Amino acid sequence: MTPKQVLQLIKNKGIEFVDCRFMDFPGLWQHTTYPSSELTEQSFVDGFGFDGSSIRGWQAINESDMLLVPSSETAKIDPFLQHPTLSLICDIKDPITKKEYSRDPRSIARKAVDYLRETKIADTAYFGPELEFFIFDNVWYDQSVNQASYRVDSQEGVWNRGKQDPTNLGYQIRLKEGYFPCAPMDTGVNIRSEMVDVMLQLGIPVECHHHEVATGGQAEIDLRFQELVHMADTCMYYKYIVKNVAARHGKVVTFMPKPLFQDNGSGMHTHLSLWKGGKPLMAGKKYAGMSELGLYAIGGILKHARSLIAFTNPTTNSFKRLVPGFEAPVNLVYSSRNRSAAIRIPMYQDNPKTKRLEFRCPDASCNPYLAFSAMLMAALDGIQNKIHPGDPLDKDLYDLEPHEYEAIGSAPVDLASALDELEQDHKYLLKGNVFTDDVIHYWIKYKRDNEVAALRTRPHPYEFCMYFDI
Repeated sequence: MTPKQVLQLIKNKGIEFVDCRFMDFPGLWQHTTYPSSELTEQSFVDGFGFDGSSIRGWQAINESDMLLVPSSETAKIDPFLQHPTLSLICDIKDPITKKEYSRDPRSIARKAVDYLRETKIADTAYFGPELEFFIFDNVWYDQSVNQASYRVDSQEGVWNRGKQDPTNLGYQIRLKEGYFPCAPMDTGVNIRSEMVDVMLQLGIPVECHHHEVATGGQAEIDLRFQELVHMADTCMYYKYIVKNVAARHGKVVTFMPKPLFQDNGSGMHTHLSLWKGGKPLMAGKKYAGMSELGLYAIGGILKHARSLIAFTNPTTNSFKRLVPGFEAPVNLVYSSRNRSAAIRIPMYQDNPKTKRLEFRCPDASCNPYLAFSAMLMAALDGIQNKIHPGDPLDKDLYDLEPHEYEAIGSAPVDLASALDELEQDHKYLLKGNVFTDDVIHYWIKYKRDNEVAALRTRPHPYEFCMYFDI
């Protein structure tokens, strides 16, 4: 959609407001709203001024003026707001130089695509993430000087099986048995269908939806693959839609990777394929029908996985999911069909156009612009340097002999370790000025100061269970 078409849409649909949205550094959508009369063709060039110093991870207060520049192709009529409103995703620019802001995640994603084309390896990177999330009936949590607590609840949670209440029908889902029973055990089918219906109305392509493995309302809605930047944009609309549909039903959605103890966490298995001139590049006659280029891409991601995870699994809670025993891909190996490997080569169809790799480590707490860009850069590094991933491992990785297990790599055990890895291994991200030194260093600093240190200095409730009687 062009700027002229956006303005015509506003006129035809009686749009009253324009909602300008953008991504902060850690990965949360922000917005500001203007009367639709304020949007002109020139707005798509000059943008709107705002205070960048108030956004997490951005400008200092002495250089706070920034520009929001709407992207016309992202226009969608908001399905939730009371007054007719058009949403536009914006790019961030410096008001003096008019250059894109280096810490704007969307700018980084566009630079990654530009760099891909500069390499001549491919011209398009398609991404297909599988976002998982929980739909809870209610939640409460708190942390103060002398207490810390949280509680989430769902009528289908196994913990409610013994609830003595006339509304308890006894169809709770047992631990690890949520994939995927019919209603009435699956209490979320109608709300997920409503979420998908809203997505389809907004032109977001969806493949399917279903209950996921965990008890207590774990869900998955699968998107059809799209080009990198468009998919990252779509992920943000996806989160916005599922949260708001849940809210109008009096429920709450969380993309927190591990909100429940003793059951599976929520991941974001991400499919990646490279194309050039309309032709797929990942298919060939090597292992599992992959091309040599495809294997090198796997080699690059596996080589850099421990640093890459600092972007694809960027919260302290992410590593509560990345533990053995809950279908979590903690082993840095590749395989066809084997879902316990960090990289799987899907084998559903014998079609070159569907050949791809699936990186199973990421979760949806990530900033998709940064996570997809980092994945692409690791894959390109593998192709450029012909990094072969070695032999595949097709065994059940949880049944390996001790000597076999010790020979394979594993994901970092916590966010602090992942940030240490990123500090040591990030040159592959700097190629083409996609990620700058400033972005890498500030990401590490922000995460260490605001998340790792913040958690480390607070007593954990389970520490009382272990140590209070010492």
